[in-house]
Amino acid sequence: MARSRSATLTEAELRIMNVLWDRGSATVHEVLQALPVQPALAYNSILTIIRILEKKGYVKHEKDKRAHVYTASVDRKDASRFEVRHLVSRFFGNSDELLVLNILEEKSIDPDELQRLRELMDRSKPE
Repeated sequence: MARSRSATLTEAELRIMNVLWDRGSATVHEVLQALPVQPALAYNSILTIIRILEKKGYVKHEKDKRAHVYTASVDRKDASRFEVRHLVSRFFGNSDELLVLNILEEKSIDPDELQRLRELMDRSKPE
């Protein structure tokens, strides 16, 4: 049975999206050149992943002579918000509170990060 397509980004898709977000636009060859050598991806693999990203609505293309030039159609901030919403839905029953509590219970949280969280919570309190 075929695996259902996820609206979230796989690790390989995220690597390619990061290139497009950083560069603004790129051909498949330019994406290949911008990716780290390890783990290596072949040209055809990148092309396949970009086509999947187009079907998911994350990427669009324009034809420039013989090459397709790809750009992100979803910005990084919106994509990360979607991923967080998906995480909260999947693991925390749509409860933002449970997510925050889980983060705060983590022993390795940096004191500076904890202070920033406190400041954010103080600013978001209804008056």
